[in-house]
Amino acid sequence: MAHEVKINLQSMLVQRQDVEIEVKKDGGKLGTILISQGNIEWLPSGNHVNKYNLTWTQFSDFMAEHGMPKRM
Repeated sequence: MAHEVKINLQSMLVQRQDVEIEVKKDGGKLGTILISQGNIEWLPSGNHVNKYNLTWTQFSDFMAEHGMPKRM
């Protein structure tokens, strides 16, 4: 089954409040992506304390190394 992704946008330009993206699979929550000006964070389901974060430069490097190339 495809993943279910919901976006809660407070504004078009990310400023003081993070953009939250909830990710689900088969009806269960996988986690939440938090997007801010400085970084991107992953908050796994059931974990309300520890986030995984990358700066935008680290995220770019990670995607270039581990992402699947796809033509636009």
